[in-house]
Amino acid sequence: MLEVKGISKTFNVGTVNEKQALNHLSLTLNDGDFCTIIGGNGAGKSTMLNAIAGVWPVDEGQILIDGQDVTKLPEHKRAKFLGRVFQDPMNGTAASMGIEENLALALRRGSRRTLRPGIRNQERKLYRDLLSRLGLGLETRLTSKVGLLSGGQRQALTLLMATLERPKLLLLDEHTAALDPKTARKVLELTQEFVEEQNLTALMVTHNMKDAIAMGNRLIMMHEGRIIYDVSGDEKKKLTVDDLLKKFGEASGGEFANDRMMLAN
Repeated sequence: MLEVKGISKTFNVGTVNEKQALNHLSLTLNDGDFCTIIGGNGAGKSTMLNAIAGVWPVDEGQILIDGQDVTKLPEHKRAKFLGRVFQDPMNGTAASMGIEENLALALRRGSRRTLRPGIRNQERKLYRDLLSRLGLGLETRLTSKVGLLSGGQRQALTLLMATLERPKLLLLDEHTAALDPKTARKVLELTQEFVEEQNLTALMVTHNMKDAIAMGNRLIMMHEGRIIYDVSGDEKKKLTVDDLLKKFGEASGGEFANDRMMLAN
């Protein structure tokens, strides 16, 4: 479903701030793979997701989604293949629009826009049914402005929007990092539920090692713009946080010096 072939990305080329964020990185995901991504600050985790989404062009390499080369496609044209949930609950939704209007935009992602009437009653019923599954009381607030929702409500809504029309690839960029522990757990449970129900192919960046081990069928560790550890199946299920810390030391030649990651254990 996803083929990343030798992509590289360097920022601020030729300046004192030059930084190679991706270093000939390659990754292949099969249909239905749910891959968690961990690594220290500046490892290239979010840069990889943004490169896949087309936020900026890569310097070299190739990106294919479901066999289609999207390397040269701009971000808005890749959107029809992707669902995205960001770290900031304020991203991914239109704050000044109602809940049902945001869902309608998500439902029509990648489709031709027409002048037909907007949201029909049958469509509203679909939205109520879907929102009721979140358990957040949003099914009775279809016309409420999204900007009035709490961070957790907004992130759950964004997750629903990202999976409303089954994406070929779901990108989750630390999507629970800004939430309190209880709300983060709820959003992670919904994530697991949606991914399993639709058999989605997903990439999830996280700073929480326990979540990285518990969720998905595959885990990769990044360091200095490349993948230094890749584990899946039964081997992944048997991992512990101590195992990951040891693997990082072995693969990178140094200790895992990342306060956020350590605190998230």
